[in-house]
This record gives sequence, C-alpha cells and structure tokens, in this order.
Amino acid sequence: VKRKFSILGKKTSYRWAYQTLILAICMSLFFGFLSQTLLSSMGIFFAMIGIACFVFISVIFDMIGIAATSCDRKVIERWAKENIKGSKIALKLSQNSEKVCSFCADVVGDICSTLCGAGGACIVVTLSKVWQGENLMMVLSIVVSALIAGVTIFCKALMKAKAINNANEIILKIGVMLEKMSRKRKKKKKL
Repeated sequence: VKRKFSILGKKTSYRWAYQTLILAICMSLFFGFLSQTLLSSMGIFFAMIGIACFVFISVIFDMIGIAATSCDRKVIERWAKENIKGSKIALKLSQNSEKVCSFCADVVGDICSTLCGAGGACIVVTLSKVWQGENLMMVLSIVVSALIAGVTIFCKALMKAKAINNANEIILKIGVMLEKMSRKRKKKKKL
C-alpha cells in the first residue's frame, strides 16, 4: 500500500515504513526465537559476552543512523562528482536518511535490546539456581536490567557526539565498506 501524506505542502510516501514494519516483525521473531533457545542455555560468562556484542552492534548502528541524518549532502554530492571511493553509496544513504536511521536506530536497536534482555534473563536464571529468595531475584532482575540499559545509553551518548561531528566521514566509510561487499557479491555471481 503506497499512501501519500501531505505535511507542510510536501507529499511523502510511507511505503518504506510498512516494509520496515514487516522486516522488524520477521527479524524480531527470528532473533526472539534464537534468544529464547540459545541464550537461555548459556552460562553467565557467555551471556555477558553476548550482551556486550549486542550493545556494541546497537551503538554502531545507532551511530550510522545519526550520521546518515546529520551528514552534509552537498559535501557527499561533491565527493560523488569527484568519484571518491564509496561516495556514490554514501550519497544514496544520505538521500534515504530517514530510512537508514529508522532501520539502524529502531529496527536493529530494538532487536539488540530484546537480545540484551534475553541475556540479562539468562544471567538472572543462572544466579537464581545459586541464590534463593523471591525478593532477591526481583532485585537482581531490576539491577541487571538497569545495568544493561545504563551501559547501552552511556555508550550511545558517547557515540552520538562523534556521529554528529564526523557524519560525512562515517557515511563515506560505510559507503566504502558497502561498495567492497557489493564487489565481492558480483565476483561470486560471476564464478
């Protein structure tokens, strides 16, 4: 369904929002199943490593989303005209900044939060086998959730300033990376 809405005289298509909805549901189902089956059987050490990885992924994708919305499109366009490596993909990212930001910050960020929550639950369940008591488990659950949220928010806060101040360079680096990945795919298809 492609609907056009008029906001301040500009017509905007929200088809990408519906696509993001479907993608988010599918990814959440997949990673939710993965977290319930895999993370629930992990020990505390592996759960903590998993949480650290998911926080890192969430922070990196949040940085990409912010950089896409903060970059100077005129600079990126100039780089594309000069054929600087990765600039054409960087230009596409900046032209679709609302989609890039929505996917990176919302879809990936929320999925990583879900997986962090599953890792936190794994830690609480493992500790509940050692320490008994309903009140203790409730306090432990709150403390683990607060620590995960606090670390995630702290890391994102540190990365936001970097993403805004270095938006052009970040988007160009992502463009270079995606360009290399695209070339590798094309080579594999030729083989």
